Amino acid sequence: MANADFEDLVETFEFLDDWEDRYRHVIDMGKAMDPLEEALRVPATKVDGCASQVWLVPQINDGVFTFRGASDAMIVQGLIAVLSALYNGQPVADVLKTDAPAELARLGLNDHLSAQRSNGLRAMVERIRETADASNS
Repeated sequence: MANADFEDLVETFEFLDDWEDRYRHVIDMGKAMDPLEEALRVPATKVDGCASQVWLVPQINDGVFTFRGASDAMIVQGLIAVLSALYNGQPVADVLKTDAPAELARLGLNDHLSAQRSNGLRAMVERIRETADASNS
């Protein structure tokens, strides 16, 4: 159910030999993201349940979901980029159908994130799904 950007990421991960290389790639993805303006880093966009500071700014235009985000932690910024590859450009209905844990498991993330990071990742997915669900009603 994943989009082409996420499938490209899965392929990239298959070529990376070990988790440290994958970890670096996730961090590099985060560094490559456009910065989120300070004006958008407000309580309404902050994601609770993350050990670090995380802000997600979703947008739905013509039934297509996108979001921008930022974190004060490099690996979390990279996880935002991973979620962006998974969700951005998807029709809202597909966002709700996406099995994020299964898709992220294809990258091996579940095995290499701390419990706090995993909880934060779940909180980000939950926020994305809530936004998509609210717009789909």
